[in-house]
Amino acid sequence: MSGTEVTLPSGRRLRLSGGTGHPRPAGPPNCRIAYAAAHVVADPAADNTPGTPAVLDWDRTLAFRRHLWSYGLGVAEAMDTAQRGMGLDYPATRELIRRSAAEARAADSRIAAGVATDQLPPGQATLTEVTAAYREQLDDVQAAGAVPVLMCSRHLAAVARGPEDYLRVYDELLRAADRPVLLHWLGPMFDPALSGYWGSTDLDLAADTVVELLKTHAPRVDGIKVSLLDAGREVALRRRLPAGVRLYTGDDFHYPELIRGDEAGHSDALLGVFAAIAPAASAALAALDRGDLAAYDEILAPTVPLARHLFAAPTWYYKTGIVFLAWLAGHQDHFTMVGGLQSGRSPEHLGTLLTLADTAGLLPDAELAAARARAFFTVAGVAQ
Repeated sequence: MSGTEVTLPSGRRLRLSGGTGHPRPAGPPNCRIAYAAAHVVADPAADNTPGTPAVLDWDRTLAFRRHLWSYGLGVAEAMDTAQRGMGLDYPATRELIRRSAAEARAADSRIAAGVATDQLPPGQATLTEVTAAYREQLDDVQAAGAVPVLMCSRHLAAVARGPEDYLRVYDELLRAADRPVLLHWLGPMFDPALSGYWGSTDLDLAADTVVELLKTHAPRVDGIKVSLLDAGREVALRRRLPAGVRLYTGDDFHYPELIRGDEAGHSDALLGVFAAIAPAASAALAALDRGDLAAYDEILAPTVPLARHLFAAPTWYYKTGIVFLAWLAGHQDHFTMVGGLQSGRSPEHLGTLLTLADTAGLLPDAELAAARARAFFTVAGVAQ
């Protein structure tokens, strides 16, 4: 077997071809605002088993953010991709935001950070407790100097009786913000505990509540990230937004068409998949800046099958694939995750992911990626 060959769980032997070498841009794109939601790198020598406090490898975690900034992308910090609610506890989150925001200032780069309620204990909380938890995290993010992203809250979803409770809580938060914030609508495919968010399982009614909130507080809102994996619904909401409020697509299935836009507008981006495809995303946005739509489409086309597989059901385990790809690409030295989440995807799933990443030109060192993949599959019981 050559240095770039891997035997997959299917028995197929795959020869990796390596990355295409998209160049780093001179700066961020002009045509769109684009955030990549970044993962965290666990300390492989620490416990990091389910239920234990997260221990991070700070050097590698921050180096990955510098990698994203080097491609002109903003960093969306401490979001779902960083395992909020799936292994990353709030003390580690607060320190992550503080350190990443300091790095962003040094790099003169864009950073937004998640505000949630995950410091509350599991179980029922009152609306007052939920609001206070949100306010504590909002203060932490503002003190760090990042743009706050008001994330969906499992605690709020559990206690809210209807749209009026969401409007009450978000009204207080938006009035307390010291700068325009991003809102966040994460669908139940990403987190089943968020079913019925904004007060209804009917997404049309939920959208009405969102629009009402945005119309009331438009000057306090930079935009809303929407992760419903429904391009038509996203476009419909985008066309209802008040002037000056952006829609940041979180649709990891349909992002090329949503960012490209149409005669009525476009979406900006806050995407987990952009962390995995940063060089290609950067090159595509540079093509869009030049008005070269054919190049934009050509660059992103091979990333879409990768993204659809990465975010396949159960979607909330996409983080496992993100970290697997970061390891294969050389951004970290191990495939260990906080909360033991490296077990979240099967060897078969990761074998397909390896194939799609190579097809998309996202593995810069074919021999390194192959050596690491062979080591992983050997441990998984796939002889190499």
